[in-house]
Amino acid sequence: MEIRQLRYFVGVVEAGSFTKAATLLNVAQSALSLHVRQLEEGFGTQLLVRERTGVRVTDSGQKLLVRARSILKEIQLTEAELTNKIASPAGEVTIGIPSGAARVLSAPLLEAVRSELPRVSLKMIEGMTGPLEEWMAAGRLSLSILYRTDENIGQMTALAREEFCLVAPPGQPPFEESVSLSDLHSFPLAVPMRNNNVRRSVADVVAQHGCMLDVRFEVDSLSTIINMVMEGKAYSILTPSAIHKEASQGLVRAIKIVDPVITRLVVLAVNPKDDRAPAVVALRKLIPRVVNTLIDSGDWLAVGSR
Repeated sequence: MEIRQLRYFVGVVEAGSFTKAATLLNVAQSALSLHVRQLEEGFGTQLLVRERTGVRVTDSGQKLLVRARSILKEIQLTEAELTNKIASPAGEVTIGIPSGAARVLSAPLLEAVRSELPRVSLKMIEGMTGPLEEWMAAGRLSLSILYRTDENIGQMTALAREEFCLVAPPGQPPFEESVSLSDLHSFPLAVPMRNNNVRRSVADVVAQHGCMLDVRFEVDSLSTIINMVMEGKAYSILTPSAIHKEASQGLVRAIKIVDPVITRLVVLAVNPKDDRAPAVVALRKLIPRVVNTLIDSGDWLAVGSR
């Protein structure tokens, strides 16, 4: 068994087919097939099932996949620790960012990495919080921005605290600057799916106070939700960061929710397998600074963690 064979095997599984993997890895498809076949012969078991639409991992293949990813991670970490200079960390880091936070954080973070960590290759994955939680648990991300309450922050680093608001179409009620939690039932809502942390944060507070919500649409797309509000088809409950651009242009209205205020923590989580990698360590120090700069400038309407 060679390290190269493990890389090729993982590459084929993640790409979903030999054809796509050959393109991504810049390796001839015949060579990939040969190396995977040699692995199967060496282990004496089938690892992949070739199907018309791609490949399917067998039970044995799934066991090897878990071990192979761990081995390759350790090799990457060892190489980084032995070759990197502390003053100039290098390597590839994959980070997940929820769609709402990404609207204010993505561009400044990429610019800060380009300027301060030129040898770090940052791969940014934007998505709703449910999938990001799953990818983080599966070890597919080195770092992730997540949402938490004070009770379940654990070992994660608190970056900011945000307040939820009722997002209303322009020209439609309520016309006050705030709305009480008990009055939210009056507005037809478009909100994320139930596995979304935003949805859970709001639902928990609503349930604790014996209130109701009129959920008409469940949509796991922030842009779709915002468009529905702009078109007057629904209201939503989001944080100001998610609608900062539209609100500043008068396309939607952000109305403060009170009695009580609903808040959440924006936190930074790290994959334990990657927490010693110099590039990851450098990003863990950089991200809080970028967040605090955005909050200080008013570009992120939240309270900083410092």
